[in-house]
Amino acid sequence: MASTSSTTGGFEYAPAPESRSIVDIKPSYGLFVDGDFVDGQGSSFKTINPATEETLAEVAEASEADVDLAVRAARRAFRGWSRMSGRERAKYLFRIARIIQERGRELAVLESIDNGKPIKESRDVDVPIVAAHFFYYAGWADKLEYAGLGANPRPLGVAGQVIPWNFPLLMLAWKVAPALACGNTVVLKPAETTPLTALLFAEICQQADLPPGVVNIVTGAGATGQAIVAHPDVDKVAFTGSTEVGKAIARTVAGSDKRVTLELGGKAANIVFDDAPIDQAVEGIVSGIFFNQGHVCCAGSRLLVQESVADEVLARLKRRMGTLRVGDPLDKNTDIGAINSSEQLARIRELSDVGEAEGAERWAPACDLPSSGFWFPPTVFTGVTQAHRIAREEVFGPVLSVLTFRTPAEAVEKANNTPYGLSAGVWTEKGSRILHMASQLRAGVVWANTFNKFDPASPFGGFKESGYGREGGRQGLAAYLQGGDL
Repeated sequence: MASTSSTTGGFEYAPAPESRSIVDIKPSYGLFVDGDFVDGQGSSFKTINPATEETLAEVAEASEADVDLAVRAARRAFRGWSRMSGRERAKYLFRIARIIQERGRELAVLESIDNGKPIKESRDVDVPIVAAHFFYYAGWADKLEYAGLGANPRPLGVAGQVIPWNFPLLMLAWKVAPALACGNTVVLKPAETTPLTALLFAEICQQADLPPGVVNIVTGAGATGQAIVAHPDVDKVAFTGSTEVGKAIARTVAGSDKRVTLELGGKAANIVFDDAPIDQAVEGIVSGIFFNQGHVCCAGSRLLVQESVADEVLARLKRRMGTLRVGDPLDKNTDIGAINSSEQLARIRELSDVGEAEGAERWAPACDLPSSGFWFPPTVFTGVTQAHRIAREEVFGPVLSVLTFRTPAEAVEKANNTPYGLSAGVWTEKGSRILHMASQLRAGVVWANTFNKFDPASPFGGFKESGYGREGGRQGLAAYLQGGDL
């Protein structure tokens, strides 16, 4: 497959594909309910490889009746699971974490096939952090009374969880691990375009001898997710996805006693001051927007550069973008894989065309994209103002908007001029400036001289239209325990 550059620093890159043989994709998949795979009562849909457009499998689409069966199974399992000692629950989470490590290569390959992300990201980032989340929350399972949530914290009951397609396995871990550690049971719906690693996780639950009904996985599209959210016997709703759907969920649960956490969209500012280490900042800019094809809710999609270094930063950034390799997600040399779906590709193209039409200058390195699959080159827009749609709306693709500023106060004002508030980045050698900016930026996570770094012990979440609630860390337990508000 094509790349933006066949050579880097004088070295020529030959293809280094990861083998698909480790993955056994079945022709069709049912639902995982009460410890077993069962046929759904609804129709089915196809999941495809976004890099080739080949059909991977037929997957059951759970109906409202299927969701009800899954919730009932979770409710039955809750009685025993919630009464089990935290020490015993921890054993299951540790076991799941170890199996994830043992089957890490299999999970990484399957994630890249189904999602389109480069294998080096799924292998070196996603899967290790997935295992780390289960290890981390296994450690909390018998220590909940020391989490600062009261002397006798209790689980909520059945957690309905709906996850997105950009980090299918990682978002599953963010939600399932704390829910199980706290004694809740789960009904989870993966995104319709990326269900396969969730279904493989169901096999891992069987392998770990997890009691039937503790984790149930129902596949489907929006209607399936809506059935989970609206089900009267679901006590907790956790959702990661678009702000539009998040608002619909908030309307659905309004007036009920359901607990809700929403992790929604973002339009993060990556702020580079004139004293920043430029080469390090350029790497952070590239990681901030081109990691996972820009399919990252906390992506640094707005680059704010101090005027005095803007030309130098842009020149080095363009040079670095020219070395990025776009192509086969299973090639270990690939930096940017396939866009997840034709619908998302159309959205990225639409907003990029609007950016040009509104007067911003568009640039992308020379790039021969594959003829099949869904592809978009790494792209940067300059001459962007805060009025441009590409500076206001979440593109959710490898598209960077560049703005400039003169003073820290102007940088703060521009960075906060968004309905979102999920993340931000600050690049400077002055520690006092980092602390000042972090206190002024209205964002749930502020990275300093780095970007897109995650740890299970650190809480993650946003303000404003980026949602509410936190996942990760001690704070991530609060959403799954009665009286667990922090």
